[in-house]
Amino acid sequence: MRFKNRFQRFMNHRAPANGRYKPTCYEHAANCYTHAFLIVPAIVGSALLHRLSDDCWEKITAWIYGMGLCALFIVSTVFHIVSWKKSHLRLNLRELGPLASHMRWFIWLMAAGGTIYVFLYHEKYKVVELFFYLTMGFSPALVVTSM
Repeated sequence: MRFKNRFQRFMNHRAPANGRYKPTCYEHAANCYTHAFLIVPAIVGSALLHRLSDDCWEKITAWIYGMGLCALFIVSTVFHIVSWKKSHLRLNLRELGPLASHMRWFIWLMAAGGTIYVFLYHEKYKVVELFFYLTMGFSPALVVTSM
């Protein structure tokens, strides 16, 4: 019981069924610092990956992957800073509609189906494989219509 009282300030009350979760200041700070902390290793890893590339295509691929990884942590850090400092303005993402819960399962089914397809028919039907990848890539955008 002493342990629970000691860390009570870090905990937040459970969100109501019809409301959104409101993180504490400590959660906001942890999100900001942990995501910002990973920007430097992403840059170092990207540079190392680029340096160890053998040919031009590997260098281009390493650069694209590295820039994407760095952008992921930078955008995530900025998002968390804005949501922490401007939480009263409601700039954050909206509540997702009913399509979002079904989309999660659809994406997992598409990923599993794609894995099985590649295992069974690797490089045989490239158009079907392209259709799977495009469907899995664009279908999450449909969630925006139900927001």
